Amino acid sequence: MSTNDYVKYLTQQIVKFMDTPKETRKQQREEKKLGETSSTFYTNRWFGVLPFSIKLFVKKQKNNE
Repeated sequence: MSTNDYVKYLTQQIVKFMDTPKETRKQQREEKKLGETSSTFYTNRWFGVLPFSIKLFVKKQKNNE
């Protein structure tokens, strides 16, 4: 990605942000916070995907027995 493309992308994102009403942005932020309450979100955020994959593997092995 060239610098010109990057600047163009950033400009588009800023204009898009500025065009949305403040109430809409606030509502989207609240919806995003409500969607992030799952436990897998926090474990992935804190420790990464590797522990999650190990957890799935162990769970699968346990169900196969």
